[in-house]
Amino acid sequence: MQIGIVFPQNEIGTDPLVIRDYVQTAEGLGFTHILAYDHVLGANPDRPEGFKGPYTFQSAFHEPLVLYSYIAAITQKIGLVTGIIILPQRQTALVAKQVATLDVLSNGRVRLGIGTGWNKVEYVALGENFHDRGKRSEEQIAVLRALWTQELVVFKGKYHNIPDAGLKPLPVQRPIPIWLGGSAPNVLKRVAKLGDGWMPNYRTAEECKPHLETLDKHLSAAGRTRTQLGIEPRVRYGDGNPETWHTLIRDWAGVGATHLTLITEGAGFDTPQKHIDAICNFASVVGVGRYGPIRWSLFQKQGK
Repeated sequence: MQIGIVFPQNEIGTDPLVIRDYVQTAEGLGFTHILAYDHVLGANPDRPEGFKGPYTFQSAFHEPLVLYSYIAAITQKIGLVTGIIILPQRQTALVAKQVATLDVLSNGRVRLGIGTGWNKVEYVALGENFHDRGKRSEEQIAVLRALWTQELVVFKGKYHNIPDAGLKPLPVQRPIPIWLGGSAPNVLKRVAKLGDGWMPNYRTAEECKPHLETLDKHLSAAGRTRTQLGIEPRVRYGDGNPETWHTLIRDWAGVGATHLTLITEGAGFDTPQKHIDAICNFASVVGVGRYGPIRWSLFQKQGK
């Protein structure tokens, strides 16, 4: 199991030196990847049309691909994961170019997590159709993979028309892995048919089990098995209880999770340093880093 961290978008602030210290600490501790959320715009909840959602215009979000360009330059090996880029509200060829460039500059460290999102306000502001976003994302995946693996692409679809053109430079990874977030029925079908991995948004493995069973059925229908798919849930730092972490990790491993990311947001930390202290504490308890595989093996044998 690869263990990463969720970049604390809303709580880390805007000081580039603080971000540097955070990500370099994470890499030094041995976390395999850093995952960043995506929102381009936040809406005013008092707007005449109303607004419901977990984030508003007061919620801070660094744009993930720009953020990762900075992080790629100040790190050596930590993976750069979007979790998730709201793909249908962006131009596909432009995303392909941006992500390919990031993959080149990071020497192949990118994993693209995508989703369809929930915030209609963003779609309106970015000039994209909110109502066909699911179907359009399927075609976007095909376009991305074509542009990342072929020097010249001729593509004529329902939503895209590429008249014999291509990217240069092509990415290091050909293609870059595409993972999907979300849990709606159509998303699980999409994961089984098109995804390299799934990012479920459930707090426990027990909650996720029925959806994994559904996913297995869709995989079988698509001629695939779970061995061809990564699974990456998230674990909350919470109150810092190691036994809770042990239980969550063991349970997720038991249902086949291949990756895991730690969330420190929402734990009451009021400074970036407390987020850094939290990932240090988690790493020492769980055993990520240089001796991680040994500690994880022992951890499993002990049944903790």
